[in-house]
Amino acid sequence: MTRPFPPVILDPAGLQRRIPLAPHQLLDRITPQRDLFLLAHLGIPRIDPASWQITIDGLVERPSTLSLAALHRLPKQTVESFHECAGYPRRPDITTRRIANVVWGGVDLAAVLRAAGINDDARYLWAYGVDHGTYDGTQADCYLKDAPLTRILEGGALLAYEINGEPLALEHGGPLRLIIPGYYGTNAVKWLSRLELADRRASGPFTTIFYNDPIPKAETGAADASRPVWEVPAESAIVAPAPDSILRLEEIDIWGWAWAAAGVVGVEVSTDGGASWREATVEPRAEWSWQRFRISWEPESVGRFMIMARATDARGHVQPARDARNAIHAVAVEVR
Repeated sequence: MTRPFPPVILDPAGLQRRIPLAPHQLLDRITPQRDLFLLAHLGIPRIDPASWQITIDGLVERPSTLSLAALHRLPKQTVESFHECAGYPRRPDITTRRIANVVWGGVDLAAVLRAAGINDDARYLWAYGVDHGTYDGTQADCYLKDAPLTRILEGGALLAYEINGEPLALEHGGPLRLIIPGYYGTNAVKWLSRLELADRRASGPFTTIFYNDPIPKAETGAADASRPVWEVPAESAIVAPAPDSILRLEEIDIWGWAWAAAGVVGVEVSTDGGASWREATVEPRAEWSWQRFRISWEPESVGRFMIMARATDARGHVQPARDARNAIHAVAVEVR
């Protein structure tokens, strides 16, 4: 794969990771940009927004190049959406729960592509970032991801230049980032420089080696089948009480956030380590946001308790107990 643009300086280079907030610290509905988790596989490019451009080509009738100023002149849209890191690319059995909820601002991607004239053969959107280098021993000329064109044309996807009304910071993908609500953050290509429509999936390491989860043989009959890490399944996180809290023998307010690409329709809470479950109240979803759940608990005795939450999405999928990117969240507390 050849880098489709001049190389840029990465400073710092290599994997960058910062996780400011644990689940019990997710108190705000809208996560401030300063508290947004950071994951850059290849480093942080040093970019001049004044000279930044994005190219739209491939299976389109009218290839074009747009400056950041030209994008700012187009109608602005905002989308409130949860934003989650998928975790380790080759370990779908590990849950990391790096999650936020923000308001993205930018240009409607479907409208931009339709203005370019979509070829009938186009099936996928390829999105190129300018970051390059080595990740987990694998060389990448650039960070390249793909997504089904049908998902983009459903709406909500943005060429984002703002977050919570602020300019998108360089470390979070500024000046321009791809946003596909409901998809894991690995698909939200940062430092976006090119969009290409194609009739097949992209061939870079971040689509072929990394972020492809195995499918059980019982589902497909094939021993080596896999699915791309695109849509986020049902998941939830307990905000209160915090882990290892010391609680009094009185009514306790249990609450947290639940989210899924399809939207969450139910959350169950257990206070006995999963032996029994009760339905919590769940607020309706606004746009693609996470949803607050809440339930009251009156412990009948003192002791050590394990509180757990599991969400169900609109497609009927339930959080698995363990060994998954979206495994059930559990919090141990003590009642005295």
